[in-house]
Formats: sequence, C-alpha cells, structure tokens
Amino acid sequence: MSGETNAQISNYKIPGMRGPRSRQAAEKAKDKKGTLRRLVQYFAKEKKIVLFLLIAVLLSVVCSVYAPKLQSDAIDLIAEGRFTGLNDILIIMILVHTGNSFCTFIQGRYSAILSQNIVSRMRKELFDKIVNLPVSYLDRHSHGDMMSRMTNDVENISNTVSQSMSSLFSGVFTVIGTVGMMLYLSWKLALLSCFTIVLTVTATKFLSAAMRRFYTKRQILLGSLNGTVEEMVTGYKTVVTYNRQEAVMAAFDSNSDELTKTGIAAEILGGSMGPVMNVINNIGFVIIAAFGGYFAIKGSISVGIISAFIVYAKQFGRPIDEIAQIYGQIQTAIAGAERVFEIMDEADEDRAGTLGMGEGAGVIRFKNVNFSYLPGKQVIYDFDFEVRAGHKIALVGATGSGKTTMVNLLMRFYDVDSGEILIDGVNIRDIDRDTLRKNIAIVLQDTILFADSIRSNIAYSREDASMEEVIAAAKMSHAHRMIRHLPKGYDTVLTESGYNLSQGQRQLLAIARAFLANPKILILDEATSSVDTRTEKHIQDAMIRLMKDRTSLIIAHRLSTIQDADCIVVMDQGRIIETGNHEELLAKKGKYYELYTSNDVEE
Repeated sequence: MSGETNAQISNYKIPGMRGPRSRQAAEKAKDKKGTLRRLVQYFAKEKKIVLFLLIAVLLSVVCSVYAPKLQSDAIDLIAEGRFTGLNDILIIMILVHTGNSFCTFIQGRYSAILSQNIVSRMRKELFDKIVNLPVSYLDRHSHGDMMSRMTNDVENISNTVSQSMSSLFSGVFTVIGTVGMMLYLSWKLALLSCFTIVLTVTATKFLSAAMRRFYTKRQILLGSLNGTVEEMVTGYKTVVTYNRQEAVMAAFDSNSDELTKTGIAAEILGGSMGPVMNVINNIGFVIIAAFGGYFAIKGSISVGIISAFIVYAKQFGRPIDEIAQIYGQIQTAIAGAERVFEIMDEADEDRAGTLGMGEGAGVIRFKNVNFSYLPGKQVIYDFDFEVRAGHKIALVGATGSGKTTMVNLLMRFYDVDSGEILIDGVNIRDIDRDTLRKNIAIVLQDTILFADSIRSNIAYSREDASMEEVIAAAKMSHAHRMIRHLPKGYDTVLTESGYNLSQGQRQLLAIARAFLANPKILILDEATSSVDTRTEKHIQDAMIRLMKDRTSLIIAHRLSTIQDADCIVVMDQGRIIETGNHEELLAKKGKYYELYTSNDVEE
C-alpha cells in the first residue's frame, strides 16, 4: 500500500473518497428510516434506563403542562375578587415548579448514562467488526476514514443521545400534553392556534431535506480529510524527501475548503430552523391575542384562560423550537450512524474450514492457481508448483510479478479464484483459519510493532511464552545484545510502530517473534533487507537453524540471500517462467540470469 499512498499524494486526491465518487456518495439519499430502526435496537438493550428516563420526562411534562392551568385559576380568582383558596393554588404551583426542576435534573443524569452505555456498545461492536474484516477490505479503504468513523461519527452519536434525546422525548410529550390542555380549555382557540402546526411542519419538511444532504456530505468529507492527514503523517518522511510539502498542503487545503463550505451551508441551514420557528411562534401569539380577546368579550372564555393560552402557545412552540435547534445535530448523528453501520454490514472474513493441520511435515501444493485482486485484472496465471517438506524455496522476480500475492493466498488473506492450495494434501479452505495461521510464521519487509514493551512485541506470536523462551528467541535472531543495551531491556516500551528504534532493530524483533512462534511453515519477505551485512550474516546462520525441517518460502530481493535455496521459482507477470537451483538457472541464461547479472530484483 505504500506505493499507492505516494501515488495518492502526488495526484492531489482525497484518500478513501476521491473524485466524482466522493461527491456522488455525499449527495446520495440515505436510508434514514432503516438507520433509525437500527439505533432504536441499541435503546432496547437499555430498557431500565430508558424507562427511568421516560418516567422523569413524563413527570416533568405533567408539571409543565399543569402549571399554566394553575396560573389560569389564580388569575381568574384575582380578577373576580375571590381570594379564598388562592394561597393553596400558589403553594401547589411552587411544588409543581420544584418537581419540574428535579425531574429535569434526573433527565440529564439518565441521558448521560444512556448515551455512554449505547456508544460504548456501538464502539465495541464497530471495533470487533474491524478486527474481523477481510484484509482485502482494509487494503481498499482509507485508514483515516475508518478511524474517523470510529471517533468522530461515534462521538456525534454520543453527543446527540446525551444532549438531544431527552429534549426530543420531552418535546414530543409536551406538545401532546399542551395540545390536550388547550383543547380542554377552549377547543375553538386551540384549533386556531394549531394553524402554526401546519406552518411548522411545512417549514421543517423543506429545510430538513436540504440539511440532511449537507450534514451527510460533511461527515463524508470529514472522514476524507482525516484520511489525508493520516496518510501525510504515515508517509511524512517520503513527503519531505521528495519536497512534496506544497503538494500535500494544496491537497489538504482543497479538502479543507470543501469541508468548510459544506460545514457553513450545513450550519446556516441548521441555524435557520430556530429563527423560522420563532416567527411561527409569534404568529401564534398574534392569533391568541386577537381571537382570545374577541372570545373573552363574547364571554366564552375567561381572562385566565387567555393567560394560560399565551403560556401554552409559548410552551407549545418551545419544544418545537428545541427540536428544530437540535435537528441538525440529529441529522449529523444519523449520517454518522449510517457510516458506522456501513462497516458493520460488511461481511466478516470467511472462516470456513474446521480441519486441523495434523502431524504432516508441511508439504505445500499450489495447484493451477488463478487469482485477481479486481475482476477482469488477473495477476496470477495457472501457478502450479509443489514445495517439498523441509525445503527452502525462493520466489524471485521483478516488481509486480506476483511474489507477495502468493504469500497472501497461502495465508488466506485472499482466496484463489480457481485452483487449489493444499498443505499436506488438505485444501487450505478446509483448514481452520486460526489453525492455519498459527502454523505459519511470516516476517514482512514492512515491520509491524506495537506501542508496548519489547517482551510483549516478541511474545505477540505466542502469548503463553515464558521470559526464558522470549530471550532464547531474541538470541537466535541476534536481537538479545541490542535489547540488553536499551535503558530497560526487555521492558523498554516502544513508541507507536516502534519508531524509537532503527528500521534494522525493528526487523530483528520481528524475526525474533517468528522464531518464538516455532512454525511448521516459515515465510520471509526480504526479512534482512534493513540490516547491515554483518548482522545479515548472523541472521542467515540463525535462519538455517530455524528453517531446518521446516518448509520455507522466501521472497527474495537480493539474490545473494537465496543462492543456497533448494529451489528458486522465477516469476514474471503472474506466471512461473523458470525453476531450479542457483547454478541451474544461471546455466540456462534466462530471466534469472538477467536478474542476477543486472541486480534488478525488487518487490
């Protein structure tokens, strides 16, 4: 993927969401209802908390709906000059408002608990899904965009649940309760007031359609921008080496500008909902004042009812206004949830196969294998070869000849299109995938280490390994001396990807990890490419001991490292063109002779 990364930087494109496809994805209509249904399933798993939250919301709504009625009764008593019972009403009003405040506090508390529980479960499910995705999916998608879904999108859902869900529930119940009380006090004035509902629904319908598109596009662009940053940070040395800082900044600025424009449009649309709702609410006040006064003159309603209606109109508009204000946040959360569910809906890595590896010696048979990474672009053609048990086989060829692809197929990172790969006569499709990989140790040219101690990094291949076994593996790979000179020895904690060590030191640790695995089959992808000549000689000596009685596949970049191989397979454009040992292939004076004399072997 490193070459692909450089190509992406040089082409000034957004990783993961590039060109017309990105724009199209942003504007494409999403399954809003389906996403909401899936989100509701997370709420269903928190039934007790949701129940307590709903009870608190209902009690708060009852208090807020009942308070204006008490106020209406108090005003009517004062207007009529009757003060008997007024004190009781005022005391009840104080209790109602106090209860409302307490219930609001409970809402906030349970909303926070509900939010963290839901997001914790969603984040765990998403991470579990990513861990079980096929390697092919991770190869095809921007890592930065996937990280954005794990962080930004999930965090947006968290904020929405904690800050908006109780307001949404409260708003819906308040509207229902308020309309009920308005109908009870004066159905005529209530029906006239409901004219504002029509205006509210109409305004919300038109604004929400535009908001949904911009909020979805913003989330996609945010993931793309994260992908750009992630690629730049990962490949920073390459960027600086080739003086591509200006190009990278131009790509980032272009992506950032588009995100800024989309964000401004989204925020303007989201912010417009509040003012529009305020205008509609003011229209409602005018209707109540005009027609309420008329009905009062006619004697059909009292002054207290008009007062209550003014409060109810405001109370009716407030939750709608709040819902309008949080609508943008809800749209962002829905857009983020869709992006999260897109990954969750991906198929897990195919784990078909239940057989063990048995006691076989590790005979590998590639039987007429054909493979394509992309449909219509075949990269391996009729690969037919047998690796005898305990033999050391080298794969050589120019860049793109298919050497690493054969390793990917053997490890079942990808499955063949046709043909078979057998180990000791058993098709690897029928072997349990975990068992298959436990019996194969691989050392890649690009060393992967983790932000943990050196001991843990070596023991990554065998978690139950003792300290003595870890040290023994380090000695066999000639890493022990280097480790002893570190400040804390085997307890030295590496930074991310082990960047506080040199490339050669990192490769020694990866080789020690392979030693510790004690595999039946060993794969080396130019495992000594980053060590000095003296260290390489030590490692080669150790490799001879390690490869004894083990089937070994070596992807060779430097032909000097594989001259003692039992058999050398020369590949060109996905095909086997020559086989034989070093002397035999030189005598043929074919492709291998050309590669050996030109020293032009690379992957």
